[in-house]
Amino acid sequence: MMVWPTRKMEALRNDERGSMVIETAIVAPLLILMALGGFESSRIVARQTELQTAVAEAAAIVRASPPTTATQRTTVRDVVRASVGLGPEQVTVVQKFRCGTDVNMVAQESACTPGVAVYDYIEIVVTDTYNPTWTQFGAGSAINYRVERLVFIS
Repeated sequence: MMVWPTRKMEALRNDERGSMVIETAIVAPLLILMALGGFESSRIVARQTELQTAVAEAAAIVRASPPTTATQRTTVRDVVRASVGLGPEQVTVVQKFRCGTDVNMVAQESACTPGVAVYDYIEIVVTDTYNPTWTQFGAGSAINYRVERLVFIS
């Protein structure tokens, strides 16, 4: 006549008071990870867009008023740095030349063969690094950005 343990077991089986806590304990970490991933992914894309926009603005400045001196190129670099909050080593604005139909660029116009058409360009390069939150937990690594723009001057 062991009726009592059977009734007690059935009462425990039908008791749903703790089920919400158990379900929350299972689902909450997954939802938090998904939210963090979505947030970090949007920040990664936003930073890439911000860098591309800054380089596009610099290219527009270069097209409007070609920087022929080192001081003018430094001014363009400083404009880009100020717009995206980067250090001086993360933004470069360099004058380059193409000799005739050669694919490679050279740093000096004098490197071209005399009599060959010389084309003048300004190269704008922006680099940055972003460390997503998940890297603090040993997952993944830093995101390295490199945005380049080559602007034809003459």
